[in-house]
Amino acid sequence: MTAAADPVKLMKQEVGKAAAALVKSGSIVGLGTGSTTAYTIQFLGDRLKSGELQDIIGIPTSFQSEVLAKQYGVPLATLDAIDHIDIAIDGADEVDPQKNLIKGGGAAHTREKVVDYLAEQFIVVVDSGKLVDRLGSTFAVPVEVIPMAITPVTNAIKKLGGKPELRMGVKKAGPVITDQGNFVLDVRFDSIEDPAGLEKTLNNIPGVLENGIFVNCVDLVLIGEVKDGQPLVRQL
Repeated sequence: MTAAADPVKLMKQEVGKAAAALVKSGSIVGLGTGSTTAYTIQFLGDRLKSGELQDIIGIPTSFQSEVLAKQYGVPLATLDAIDHIDIAIDGADEVDPQKNLIKGGGAAHTREKVVDYLAEQFIVVVDSGKLVDRLGSTFAVPVEVIPMAITPVTNAIKKLGGKPELRMGVKKAGPVITDQGNFVLDVRFDSIEDPAGLEKTLNNIPGVLENGIFVNCVDLVLIGEVKDGQPLVRQL
């Protein structure tokens, strides 16, 4: 199936392109993880190749974004080599009306949180299916846990009213392993009334490295939709 015949793919490309268009020459750019952000990295590469964009440095949030950046010719650096990030572009699994997020469907939320919170401007790229009235409506909260602590952390989360499930690999026997060498618990909550409070509570459990609740950090959400077979991009 070609992109022209696939409106969803075309919509993701348009959202990715809209985000890439906001990057200015000379910027340090946080490169997010996921299918929509992959198009952003591709279009950044296109802008560099054409000469429209110059002298940017990418900070990858995962092995995936590092590989894509190299593939499309986006120069890379590490957090050790820079003192700020001008703009970060990343996806999300859920976005609520206050622009709070659940991220971590790709198990990259720990690195993403470090990079996205450092950025002076954080732009989220999603399709309209990721918009929710309340966090936790459709997506579990990913919690990255060091392997030795998986049982006590699981028990602690159950006491909070969460329903944790160890994320298992696809085409791999055993659990998903993050880029940091840890496990991921996907935790369902009946209701998340206080995202900021829950984020802190989860991170205070010994053995938890980071969780996928992102609060008070998003500047702009670019939302892709398909209407009458045509891709549209709107802002939140």
